[in-house]
Amino acid sequence: MNHVVTLQDAITAFADFIEPTAAELDAVEREMPVILADVDLLDAHIVTLDRTPTEVDERRIRRARRRALAARVNRTAGASLPGGAA
Repeated sequence: MNHVVTLQDAITAFADFIEPTAAELDAVEREMPVILADVDLLDAHIVTLDRTPTEVDERRIRRARRRALAARVNRTAGASLPGGAA
């Protein structure tokens, strides 16, 4: 006889492993400035997809690119300093 395992049984069996750990949540929190800066950069690029970028658009893209780079530099600099100081 073949036993049929329902999807609910399979999910419930691993319920403890589905939730993110505190360390995973901390890692996401540390990455948020980089993620948000990348979203701003993408938004700046998306605005110019269907038209020629104006001077204001170009400035917005440059500022967003600088913020994205600064967020990455700050993330790596903070990770390399002892004691979690940034």
